[in-house]
Amino acid sequence: PVTGVRTGFELVCLDGQQAGLSWITVLKKRDNYRRAFHNFDPQRVARMTDRTIEKLLLDPGLIRNRLKLYSIPANAKAFLNVQEQHGTFNDYIWQFVEGKPLDGRRKKQSDVPATSPESDAMSKDMKKRGFKFCGSTICYAFMQATGMINDHLESCFRYREVKKLHQQPVTKRGKQP
Repeated sequence: PVTGVRTGFELVCLDGQQAGLSWITVLKKRDNYRRAFHNFDPQRVARMTDRTIEKLLLDPGLIRNRLKLYSIPANAKAFLNVQEQHGTFNDYIWQFVEGKPLDGRRKKQSDVPATSPESDAMSKDMKKRGFKFCGSTICYAFMQATGMINDHLESCFRYREVKKLHQQPVTKRGKQP
């Protein structure tokens, strides 16, 4: 499960930066994003100015897509509003899976979808709250990365390991007790 404010915010941001690119591209630039965006402190990022973002557009250590970079401060503001309304970001996101990780029970790679009804609902709600770069596919990838769904193939050793984690009770906030 997502733990910590910065971890949740970082995953939201980096998943959005990944849109249309390979995940390795984003991972190679992760340290640069942490430096440029105050180690993903949503309060500090929410106060970033357009002037600062314009300077970051010149940074080769980042994905220099104007819409993507401007989405990060917008997402910080939306993230902070969600925390204010729901207590924590975890409380908010885990509602889309009723507080319990989903078991994908995938037999073959072609069984793994790019979206789900849950990611559709998450995307729609996040957009309504002002999040950017949070389409259903991005939300589904977020759900996979945070343990909200186990999409490892049943034949994969990680499937059983993750399933054991999922069998432990999960609190309202999506954390192990």
